[in-house]
Amino acid sequence: MTTPDTQRPRPGSDILRTALRRNVGAMAWGTVLMGLYQAGETAFPIALGLIVEHTLQHRSPGALGLSIAALAVIITTVSLSWRFGMRVLQKANTTEAHRWRVRVAAYGLQPVARDVDLKSGEVLTIATEDADQTADIIEVVPLLISSLVAVLVAAVALGVADIRLGLLVIVGTVGILSILSVMSRRIGSSTREQQARVARAGAKVADLITGLRPLHGFGGNHAAFLSYRKVSTDAKHQAVTVAKVNGVYAGTALALNAVLAAAVTLTAGRLAFDGQITIGELVMAVGLAQFIMEPLKLFSEMPKYVMMARASAERMALVLTAPPVTNPGPERPAPGAGLDIDCVRYGALRELKFQVTAGEFVAIAAYQPRAAADLASILAVNTPPQAYEGVVRIGGREIADLSIEAVRAYMLVNPYDGEIFAGTLRTNIDPSGTSRTVSEAVEASMLTDVVALHRAGLDHAVRDRGANLSGGQRQRLSLARALAADSDILVLHDPTTAVDAVTEQLVARNIAELRRGRTTVVLTSSPALLDAADRVLVLDDGAVVAEDTHRNLLATDEGYCLAVAR
Repeated sequence: MTTPDTQRPRPGSDILRTALRRNVGAMAWGTVLMGLYQAGETAFPIALGLIVEHTLQHRSPGALGLSIAALAVIITTVSLSWRFGMRVLQKANTTEAHRWRVRVAAYGLQPVARDVDLKSGEVLTIATEDADQTADIIEVVPLLISSLVAVLVAAVALGVADIRLGLLVIVGTVGILSILSVMSRRIGSSTREQQARVARAGAKVADLITGLRPLHGFGGNHAAFLSYRKVSTDAKHQAVTVAKVNGVYAGTALALNAVLAAAVTLTAGRLAFDGQITIGELVMAVGLAQFIMEPLKLFSEMPKYVMMARASAERMALVLTAPPVTNPGPERPAPGAGLDIDCVRYGALRELKFQVTAGEFVAIAAYQPRAAADLASILAVNTPPQAYEGVVRIGGREIADLSIEAVRAYMLVNPYDGEIFAGTLRTNIDPSGTSRTVSEAVEASMLTDVVALHRAGLDHAVRDRGANLSGGQRQRLSLARALAADSDILVLHDPTTAVDAVTEQLVARNIAELRRGRTTVVLTSSPALLDAADRVLVLDDGAVVAEDTHRNLLATDEGYCLAVAR
């Protein structure tokens, strides 16, 4: 039977229900303690009224001391209940927010991409801000109940003094909440739009940082800045709108609460003037009128926080309920086999057909870069099998019948723009810490000079996106990571475009040596890599038009010679 933690939630309301259900115990304790706090706060003006009444009647030092002791008990109860109640609720809140952050991150990092129209920056915002705001519901509900307790205790106490005072509090509270509940709906819709616009601005920043160097290269940084400025301005305008709505809501709530408190005070004063309530009851009524402004304020703010939590939960549901782009099969590739591309049509590819036998080193020279990119996308399973015609077989089995985990374990596709992470050289080369060929990969990728340059060696710190490395160093670091994985089939896409010709020659020779007996495919126009390969496939107009060794093609194919000779 599937537990609630492993079930995939549907709409945002289900996410909120799941959060509440998981924290019933903490919320119950929090509600009791916060209710005790509010009851103690309410008891304070009641006690003052009773003390005044008792003192006027008995004028006894002993009675006064007893009254002071009672006040001390009330103050102690208020202090401790607030302290421990908020501790329980905030612990549950932060724990629940952590759960949803991890859950959203796990969905975003699954091997099979989700069919959701969100960029990585938006997913990041959902995994942080929206997860936190959704978990706020854990605090909202106990505070809502405790505030209701305070208002009811105050109404009962005032009702004992005079029924009209009690009814005034109850009717006034219902009226205030009715008005504010209507206003909170506007806050919910405005908040959802603000969160979406802020997320889009965050995604734009992430995209711009990723492509900062190319933008500087062709002078597109100013246009990119203007594009971001427009998105950020939209987010700013929506944030101002939300602030205005929240301001009107808060101002209205404060004004209505003040009107109710004033009405209770004036009514109690008139009743005391007429002799219908005692001086002690008047003191109690005036104290309660001032006190109920706090729980009323808290009570009236709860609908706003509920709407914000619901808006955030709906955004999380966009990620958590998105279907996978593809539904992979359960099989695994047969060991010791190669790669077979059979009549594939997709993007720039037209009836592409070739085979790579096990242990072979094949280079593919694509005259159109788009064709190389489309082939790399298909092999990396970034493009699902149902999106293209034809069949791709790995280890003799169709890729559509294989699990994504099995494909990734058997075949590694290293993109030309491999990501570099914050950490060290070692953690970038071997993220899992399980590779046995790190030193060989460092030597083969000619990363040895970078390691030797720093006293810490492989433990040299690397900044996010490799900001403290040159373009060639980042590319060689990415290549070292791919080689250290030691996969059965390795596909490299332009692995040496940022290195000099001498280094490229050494890298090509090292790759051929290190990968001897393992299946290797390189999408490249590099003469050094083409020459190191067992054979070269020439792609033109999306199909294989020639096949031979690099040197034979140079001697016999003028078009090939013009395309790859440097």
